[in-house]
Amino acid sequence: MTHPVDLHVGARLRDRRSELGLTQASVAQAVGIRFQQIQKYESGANRISASRLWELSQTLEVGIDYFFEGL
Repeated sequence: MTHPVDLHVGARLRDRRSELGLTQASVAQAVGIRFQQIQKYESGANRISASRLWELSQTLEVGIDYFFEGL
């Protein structure tokens, strides 16, 4: 079962990526993973590790706290 926190963090990832006009593929390439993994993160199907969350925050130019805002 998908945890509500994973759903929220994934939605925030999707929102920020869209806000910047980036594709899943471009974000994935920036952090060295496949775009399918970004799809899984955004849907909440896979949890994002702390190190990956840090890489994503750098790529998307936000603090890590951004992903938890509104939780």
